[in-house]
Amino acid sequence: MQSTLGAPPLLLKSEDKLLIVLSHLSAFLGVGLLFPLVVYLVKKSDGPVVAWHAREALNFHISVFIYLIVCVPLVFVIVGVFFMLGIGLAAAVLAVIAAIQSADGSEYRYPLTIRLVQ
Repeated sequence: MQSTLGAPPLLLKSEDKLLIVLSHLSAFLGVGLLFPLVVYLVKKSDGPVVAWHAREALNFHISVFIYLIVCVPLVFVIVGVFFMLGIGLAAAVLAVIAAIQSADGSEYRYPLTIRLVQ
């Protein structure tokens, strides 16, 4: 994980790297909020790097869910459908970017994410 001070990326164990990547890609696996939550709760005392990524993915998935709920009333005005499609496409692209960057050992902070889980 690359710190904000410009330190080089950390070398991670392969199982930690797998948990990190799966946390970011959990929406594609059909367990969007559940997997990052479980990883965060299990690893928050063991591995701070894994816990950080799981918390970031969890906050992102919660934020996307909130944005989609807000778009539901706008569906009746037709514009909500386009917002929902845009949010879904952006969420997919950002999750893949986060998985790729975290697999390389750097940290990725999702844009426009509400950080509810501290």
